[in-house]
Amino acid sequence: MEDKLKIKLSIADRVYPLTVDLSQEEGLRSASKKIDAMIKQFEENYAVRDKQDVLAMCALQFASQVEQKQVDNAIDGSETLERLKKINDLLFDYLDTRGADELTEGKK
Repeated sequence: MEDKLKIKLSIADRVYPLTVDLSQEEGLRSASKKIDAMIKQFEENYAVRDKQDVLAMCALQFASQVEQKQVDNAIDGSETLERLKKINDLLFDYLDTRGADELTEGKK
């Protein structure tokens, strides 16, 4: 059984008590700091009415980063498969040619 840890995270000037697995603590604390840094950036650069607007923009920013990574991975995956197919075809062509050359040389 994994050890549980009680922690308190502060996000947007509110404290959230959580019970988490020990292995999650570092990631949650890091995420909390990134959210607060993003909130500060939005508040400095844009006229925001309240924390709700800033939190919505943070959520959109993080969600769009996750979605973009998924899109990039899907694109990279298909491009990689296409490149592997071309390499595979080149290898088969080379081996076919080499095999035919060896057969020809063997008959001489």
